[in-house]
Amino acid sequence: MARTESKMLALGTVAPEFSLLDTVSEKTMNLHSLNGEKGTVIMFICNHCPFVIHVNPEITKMAIEYQKKGIQFIAISSNDVEKYPEDAPHFMRIKAKAENYTFPYLYDEDQTVAKAYNAACTPDFFLFDKELKLVYRGQLDDSRPGNGLPLDGKDLRTAIENLIEGKQVNPTQKPSIGCNIKWKTNH
Repeated sequence: MARTESKMLALGTVAPEFSLLDTVSEKTMNLHSLNGEKGTVIMFICNHCPFVIHVNPEITKMAIEYQKKGIQFIAISSNDVEKYPEDAPHFMRIKAKAENYTFPYLYDEDQTVAKAYNAACTPDFFLFDKELKLVYRGQLDDSRPGNGLPLDGKDLRTAIENLIEGKQVNPTQKPSIGCNIKWKTNH
């Protein structure tokens, strides 16, 4: 398992717009039609990464909990499906249904969205406020496959709670760690 850290996009950055295929509904969706009333979590994930497989139960649980509170969740996969066919859109749809995702699972075929967000790994988490300004980027929590620490979403949960309550999100944030995004050769 390669361990790659988030690149930590600058806080305050406005979320780059995108228009991508949702592999579940098979409709093209864009950021401004999806963004949440109070905030938006954008997650770069994929099907096969052991780090993502590890956090899937918690991100599904968090989405159900926080979507009711005005926080939208959006998952994006940007992996090169020629080299990693298990991350292809039809497998993304199967994974989304198997994991009970309550959020869109978008396919970034040309990888421009991952590049625009400076995403580096799966999972890579970004929390934007209602104006789509970045208030948190980094890890879900300290849990990693095999380290025995609880999977509780503590870091991202704290940031979301502060955002909902109108409190400042602590700018001291730990990068996420996971598998590197599988870039196409011309990256």
